[in-house]
Amino acid sequence: MPKRVLCFGELLLRLGAPHRELLLQSPQLAVHVGGAEANVAVALAAFGHATAVAGTVADNALGRHAAGELRRHGVDTSRLVHAPGRMGLYFLETGALQRPSEVLYDRADSAFARARAASYDWPALLDGIDLLHLSGVTPALGAESAQAAIDAARCARERGVTVVFDGNYRGKLWQAWNGDAPALLGELFACANVAFADHRDIAIVLGRAFDGDDADRRAADAAFAAFSGLHAVASTRRTQHSVDRHELSAQLFTRDARFHAPAVTLEAIVDRIGGGDAFAAGVLHGRLSGWNDADSLAFGLAAGCLKHSVPGDFLALDAARVQALVGEARYDVRR
Repeated sequence: MPKRVLCFGELLLRLGAPHRELLLQSPQLAVHVGGAEANVAVALAAFGHATAVAGTVADNALGRHAAGELRRHGVDTSRLVHAPGRMGLYFLETGALQRPSEVLYDRADSAFARARAASYDWPALLDGIDLLHLSGVTPALGAESAQAAIDAARCARERGVTVVFDGNYRGKLWQAWNGDAPALLGELFACANVAFADHRDIAIVLGRAFDGDDADRRAADAAFAAFSGLHAVASTRRTQHSVDRHELSAQLFTRDARFHAPAVTLEAIVDRIGGGDAFAAGVLHGRLSGWNDADSLAFGLAAGCLKHSVPGDFLALDAARVQALVGEARYDVRR
């Protein structure tokens, strides 16, 4: 039977300065729908999986547009609640040469952030679901959002639903309300079966640093020792030569093996936002399809790389186009 995936998190509107301008250098902004969990849902839907999102959006034209955009990409939005309030926003100033990109969040008191944890009926929301995807962005938004994510993960684990957690540490969001990131993220790691996290994410949770060339391996081993339900940890490794030229590789650890996908050079990057989410969706596509870990990782890296070529937060390419990169297809026009 096909696997059904539920992603829980906040839908956002991204307002970006056009043509690599400084923010508000000219009086226009390009609008995209995004959010870490939504990005994963859209990519998995494009790969052919049945995906749904849960959460709360503003009951206004902005929230309806965001939900409609997900439906346009084949994502089930029937579990979304439309409530009074504002839509979460973030502003993006895309860098160039040696000027890095900048993100400005405007998410305080959004409809999602204000939603009470008790308002989510997780046994009903998880009915028929095989895999729950969460990220560290959600608990960073406030106490109620953190509790909602923990409740979701605990209910999923009790019901035998696979729990996937992406560390996605966002320091600016945690600082805004002085949230206890190690404790709350630790609750989610404790429920996770698969984690997308590197040594920095794990260091925050375990309260110890991991240094050196094998930092990710030692961090994964420490996470396996601390969290009995965890059986896979995956992450990308990025080397930045300039804003436009990166090298991206990936690795996946299990309790008894390590898999590595060699670096790909990314030239003339179009948009790197959502690259980690595309990577996560690619790895999950392989695992949901019954592939081995090495093939799943290779597909995930290809998906993450291809996201750098697509404007906006979403990677809405079908699996065949991603698999073509895994097979080192030429760049000829497809006719």
